[in-house]
Order: sequence, then structure tokens, then C-alpha cells
Amino acid sequence: MPASQPRSRARDRNNVLNRAEFLSLNQPLKGNQESRSSSKKQSGQAGAAGAQNTNSKERRQSQQLPEEDCMQLNPSFKGIAFNSLLAIDICMSKRLGVCANRASSWGGARSMINLLGITGHGIPWIAGTLICLVKSSTLAGQEVLMNLLLALLLDIMIVAGLQKLAKRKGPYDINPGLLDYLTMDTYAFPAGHASRVAMLSKFFLNHLVLAIPLRILLVLWALCVGFSRVMIGRHHITDVLSGFVFGYLQFRLVELIWMSSNTCQMLISIW
Repeated sequence: MPASQPRSRARDRNNVLNRAEFLSLNQPLKGNQESRSSSKKQSGQAGAAGAQNTNSKERRQSQQLPEEDCMQLNPSFKGIAFNSLLAIDICMSKRLGVCANRASSWGGARSMINLLGITGHGIPWIAGTLICLVKSSTLAGQEVLMNLLLALLLDIMIVAGLQKLAKRKGPYDINPGLLDYLTMDTYAFPAGHASRVAMLSKFFLNHLVLAIPLRILLVLWALCVGFSRVMIGRHHITDVLSGFVFGYLQFRLVELIWMSSNTCQMLISIW
């Protein structure tokens, strides 16, 4: 018997199932159970705290990030429609940019299209208005020319301010010219040439006595100058259309603040 007991004890020691980790499956020890329960509680508390921290961090990051960096999983119908129209506008503007560079399909006509665009620049119109104002001798002519000069200056300032706010670039990477920098027409939206020719054509139609063929030619000139900016790749179609709208609104603004003949004579005498 004393020899069999040491043998049985040795067998129990060598038996893998008698080890502590296997015995705890059937008969868990109190110390192990308490330690495991405490570790589970601590891990659960740590996980909850970590989840709260991560949620708080995500909330802070979502508050700090701008709206364009946040992914919208359920965009609105207006957003989808706006993005679709914007994509169509960019695609159509690039297709109509047939004179964007020398390698384009109408690259040979680029110089002629640029010459047409010069007729809508603000600097030549301001210089021409000043020359006509100096040579004018009638009160009615001076009144019209002074208000035309006011309209041109307002057009340059309003378009430059709107372009600085929008900061939209054209469909092609084309650097503005010298006259564009002088009139601060460096961005795409709205098109400064389109707003200027729309304002000028409406101004001349209202304040000059023109024959019907000249009226038709004036409207066609405004349309050609506006869409020539799309052909050379400087503006999108919506930039030109919005330029026409802003040009009409500028004309209405000049009509509201129209300077009388006495005011114009006072300004001319000061000058």
C-alpha cells in the first residue's frame, strides 16, 4: 500500500487533465474565479471607457472637420441634382472649349476669339468713355457718359468681389491676361465679360436711339462675347449665364442710382 500511494500520486501529477487549468473547467477555484471575474469587470469597464473616449473623440473630430470632409451616407435630392448639374456643366464646358489651346480643334481661330473678347474688356471701355466725356459738349451726352462710367466701375468692383468670394477656376488651366489682372477678372465665376456686355447692351438699348438692325447686332455682339469666353476655356457655361444675369442686375442698379445732369456737371467741374 505505501508503494502504491506514491505511484498513484505520481500518475496524478503526470496526468495533464489534473493540472490547474483543466481542473478549473470542472471545479473552478475560488481564487481563480474571483480573479477572472475581477479581470472581466475591469476589462468591461475599460472597454466602456474606451468606447466613450472613442465616441467623444469622433464627435470632436466631426465638429472640427469641415462639412466637405464629412461623408454623407444619405445625400439629399437637392445635393444629388446640384452635383449632377455641376458635372454636366463641367463636361459641356470642356467640350465647347474648342479654342482652349493651339492643339484644340479650332486652335487656329484662338487669336480671333481673343480679339472678340477684348471688345468686352473693361479697360478699353473705361478709356473710351473718358475720351468721349472729354470731347462731349452737350449736357445730355455728358449725363449719359458719366452714368456709363459709373456703371463700368460698379461692374468691375462687383464682379471682382463675387469672384473673390467664389474662387471658382475655369475648365482649363489658362492664365489670365494683362487686361484681366487690371480689371481683377482672375477667376471664373461670374464671367466679367458676360456681365459687362450684358450691362452695356441693355444700357445702350435704353439710352441710345438705334435702328432695329443695330439693336439686333448689339444683342448678337453680347452673346458672342459671352460665349467666346467658353470657347477659349476661361469660363464655364454657368459662369457666362450668371454673368448675363448679374449684368442685367447691375443695369437695374445704375437706373436706381442714376445721376442727374446737375450732379454730373458738379463732378465734371471737380475733375
